Amino acid sequence: MALSRSMRTCLHSGRLALLAILVSSGIVLQILACALYNNWWPMLTVLMYLILPMPLIFFLGSDTSSIMSNGGDSWVNFTKFLTGASIVGSIAIPSILKHAGVIGWGALTMELSSFVVFGVAILWFLQMNGEDEYSGVF
Repeated sequence: MALSRSMRTCLHSGRLALLAILVSSGIVLQILACALYNNWWPMLTVLMYLILPMPLIFFLGSDTSSIMSNGGDSWVNFTKFLTGASIVGSIAIPSILKHAGVIGWGALTMELSSFVVFGVAILWFLQMNGEDEYSGVF
């Protein structure tokens, strides 16, 4: 059963709204991890979140299959490095801060929860971009 064009548009808008809510909740968790415990050191993780979209910016004009390939030129390898460094840094910075005694368990939990929410939002965005049904909506 095929959905009408207006139903597909509404469904797509709902998914985008839920994606925006996920990203907003990740930002709220990030800020609450700092504000509730009156310690703003966990905001260092924001640097990693700023690096995270760089591979998408670098690959804006190319096909997405080159990101998943083993071979590639130096830009492909550089974007893979940036993605890996930002993912490891997003987990390592709060863990190191906790190990050094700068933040508590609550802030660490909220920071890692924020990372999980951002990760789910990014994976869902990539999955939504890969679906063919959205290419004919607009």
